Amino acid sequence: MTAPASNPLLSDRDVDFQLYEVLDAASLCQLPAFADHSRETFTLFLDSTRRFARDVLFPTYRLMDTEPPAFRDGRVHVHPLMRKLYPRLVELGLLSATRPVDVGGQQLPLTVYSLASAYLMAGNLSAYGYIGLTSGAAHLIEAFGTPALKDTLMSRMYEGEWTGTMALTEPQAGSSLADVRTKATPAGDGTWRISGSKIFISGGDQDFTENVVHLTLARIEGAPAGVKGLSLFAVPARRPEGGRLVDNDVRVAGVIHKIGWKGLPSLALNYGEVGDCRGWLVGEAGKGLAHMFQMMNEARIMVGLNGVATASVAYHESLAYAQSRPQGRPSTEKDPARPQRPIIEHADVRRMLLRQKAIVEGGLSLLAAASWHADLAAHGKTEEERRRAGLLLDLLTPLAKTFPAEKGFEANSLAVQVHGGYGYSSEYLPEALLRDQKLNSIHEGTTGIQGLDLLGRKVVAAGGAALQAFSEEVGATVERARRAGVDPAWGEALSRAMQEVVELTMELGAAGMSGEVERMLRHSAHYMELFSTLAVAWRWLAQAAAAREGLARGGGSPDFYEGKLAAAQYWMLTELPRVSNLVALCRSGEDSYTRMRPEWF
Repeated sequence: MTAPASNPLLSDRDVDFQLYEVLDAASLCQLPAFADHSRETFTLFLDSTRRFARDVLFPTYRLMDTEPPAFRDGRVHVHPLMRKLYPRLVELGLLSATRPVDVGGQQLPLTVYSLASAYLMAGNLSAYGYIGLTSGAAHLIEAFGTPALKDTLMSRMYEGEWTGTMALTEPQAGSSLADVRTKATPAGDGTWRISGSKIFISGGDQDFTENVVHLTLARIEGAPAGVKGLSLFAVPARRPEGGRLVDNDVRVAGVIHKIGWKGLPSLALNYGEVGDCRGWLVGEAGKGLAHMFQMMNEARIMVGLNGVATASVAYHESLAYAQSRPQGRPSTEKDPARPQRPIIEHADVRRMLLRQKAIVEGGLSLLAAASWHADLAAHGKTEEERRRAGLLLDLLTPLAKTFPAEKGFEANSLAVQVHGGYGYSSEYLPEALLRDQKLNSIHEGTTGIQGLDLLGRKVVAAGGAALQAFSEEVGATVERARRAGVDPAWGEALSRAMQEVVELTMELGAAGMSGEVERMLRHSAHYMELFSTLAVAWRWLAQAAAAREGLARGGGSPDFYEGKLAAAQYWMLTELPRVSNLVALCRSGEDSYTRMRPEWF
């Protein structure tokens, strides 16, 4: 097994390249929200997360994968290491890093935090999962809760005393939130009595803090059916009462035995088995799903980062293995007496490594771009800048969640393949990482749901304003690449593909407006694939431009920039051409699986 210390998890050089050469993260400090920061403070934060991820988190990954949480005496007992890890994660300032100073935050740009957190996810995604969930749940209370709720619940979550969860899914409803049945009835004292069941609640119980707060969707008795009848409640496992914590009638009904993410328990929960579960309304009644979308969208970015991080750590494992594993000889070398050569010298191994690199670094660039627009949407200098960035963020979010999950799984599979027979064993890490990666295409809305969201909502919203803004971003990148001296054929190919996608989107949107909604959405999964491929081509062209600019400046390592150009070439010449075929498929209306009757299977 590769020693933990030998895996960098992510490339520091690549992260800095994405932040300061592809993007201009230092320019964010010109915004009032980030005026107290500088590149130096960004570097301090990045360095602290890098060290912790490599030196502390990564050595615990295998232990937590092989010893999952246990359910005893009605409680979940997680790996004992979490008692030491969680306080240290809190000390890094992760829970409120991007939040305002007045709630104890550091007010860091999400662009910087996202890439820093990717190291932690790569080191031990389960351990970091508690942080991500707690931060998102506390942010919901910060945004929509009363001052009393902020004082009693949010502050303890941001301070690391309690953890938090997102409790949406129910056994009978799955992803169909319109079918949520959990009920809320007035208790007469400002609280609500909550009753019902939830399932697949990540981090729903643990034994390293004294409390867990569940941000829960429930239906107030008498509310209308469907999502419009849902409200958001904060439901602690133990509620504050008389200056102490008392049992709040939240019961663990069972633990899900997952194939990956072993350190973070996924649970079935029952509320109100004895009629004494209390919840506090967060925000407006009937606006629960709208409020929850804040956390859901944050979680989609986090899942995308998990996808990149999991693919990255596996890529570095396979790269190190390929550099050190001797096997065979080049085809031009016929003498069997000559020493065997490292497998990285075989062209097909380099093909697999380059595809992993293209997926990992293309995906990271996509997440960085999404985070950049999130910062501008929240803190841009003008209303128009914030509006435009918000449109782009909405468009990029389903892509940023889906591409790293789907293509990341392919990258993880290639990491197993590079290891050969050793990869198909639990003695080497790629096997475990492959198991972990699969969940990312299911978490926070399956790939199919993301495709419906992208095509059915995001690209047609506001009369196609988001698509127009994206097309303008692509055009600006093509111009940057031209000025930098990138092969003009790459920019021309990207522009053609962008135009094809715009025309297809207009056709499908027109079909939907004329009442042919099934026709519009029939190939939404393929639309997601073609748009993701296009978006990552956009990011690779931006990286190619930055690489050419870096070579022109001189200094540094030309090998890094040449590697970027080779990976960009790979994506532009092997992946981008697939967009045309997928456009033709979506346009054709091919209906094999929609006309397939259940009995025909």
